[in-house]
Amino acid sequence: MITETALPSVFVIDPERHRDDRGAFFESFRADALGRETGRPFEVRQINYSTSRRNTLRGLHGVACPPGQAKLVTCVRGELLDVVVDLRPGSATFGAHVRNRLDARNGRAVFVPEGFGHGFLALADDTCISYAVSTTYVPGTQIHVNALDPALALPWGLTGSPVRSALDAGAPTLLEALDAGLLTVPLEQP
Repeated sequence: MITETALPSVFVIDPERHRDDRGAFFESFRADALGRETGRPFEVRQINYSTSRRNTLRGLHGVACPPGQAKLVTCVRGELLDVVVDLRPGSATFGAHVRNRLDARNGRAVFVPEGFGHGFLALADDTCISYAVSTTYVPGTQIHVNALDPALALPWGLTGSPVRSALDAGAPTLLEALDAGLLTVPLEQP
C-alpha cells in the first residue's frame, strides 16, 4: 500500500507481506506502482547503505537542484525514526515535517522527492538503512540543515545527547541555510 503523507509528494510504502512456515516475502519496490501513485517515474541510479549505533542522529540531508535527488529509504536491519522536512522555499509546507518509524521487520519505506531534507535517529545498535536514489553522488551539491534546529522542533524523542558527525552538528539552521541561498526549488515542484 502506497500512501501520501501530510507533506505533498512524500509517500510511505507498506508492503504486503506473504508469510508461511519458512518466514516471509514481500516486494520492497515496484517502479510501476510507485510511479502510478506519485505521478512521476523514479529511476534508481545509485544505492547506498549506512549503519549506525543506537542514538545516532544523521541529517538533515538533501541535494541542491539541479541535479536534485529523490530517495527511497528503507531500514534493512534494526529500527529507526525517519524524518522528512520540506526544504523548498516558497512552498506552502516549507519547514514542515513527517516522521515514520521504520524497521527491518515491517519493510516500510519512505519516498522522499527532490527538494526535501531527510534525517533519522537509530533506535537500535547496528541499524542499517538503504537509500535507493535517483541521481549519482555529485560533490558539492549536498545540503545540510541542523536536525536539532529549535525552530524546526523535530520530535526526535531524545533522552540524551545523540551521536552526530561534526558536519551534522555544525550544519546551519533552516533559516540560516535559506538566508545563505543554500536551499533550491526543484525544477518541477512535486
